[in-house]
Amino acid sequence: MTEMIPAWVNGRLTPVEKLEAHLQGLRHKAISVFVMDGDRVLIQQRAMGKYHTPGMWANTCCTHPHWDEGAEACATRRLREELGIEGLTLGHRDRVEYRAEVGNGLIEHEVVDIFTAAAGPTLHIAPNPDEVMAVRWVPLDTLRAEVAREPARFTPWLRIYLAEHAAAIFGAMARA
Repeated sequence: MTEMIPAWVNGRLTPVEKLEAHLQGLRHKAISVFVMDGDRVLIQQRAMGKYHTPGMWANTCCTHPHWDEGAEACATRRLREELGIEGLTLGHRDRVEYRAEVGNGLIEHEVVDIFTAAAGPTLHIAPNPDEVMAVRWVPLDTLRAEVAREPARFTPWLRIYLAEHAAAIFGAMARA
């Protein structure tokens, strides 16, 4: 099945096949979600079958909206599809843009709506093995230290979010 995502072609938002958008490095829409439990962030290790950045650690979930899908609906859908998470209240934190090479000649050039959600320690998580190898809760300061020590274990976008957008995403916790 061909997945059409919103991408800018000649300055106009257009439906483009997802892989083609990455091959051409087209600027396109995306979402990222950070689920938090106090100062802990839920991160995921991407499945080895992913067509880019397999096995790398990323934020809770991220994806591209379908052509006719809003950002919040997309974030809710992807939490369910990747992690079996339902019923969280999402808060829109920021919209950011970045460009990063992600291997295999692919480029993420994303305009990302970033959402956060608060969850407790009893949150039901059921990772989809086609999408996610592992999950773990990690304190934000520990995550930052791990990314600084071993950046190659983490996706380019997670490194960018932590380096350039932490205050917008995490608020006062990011400045602690």
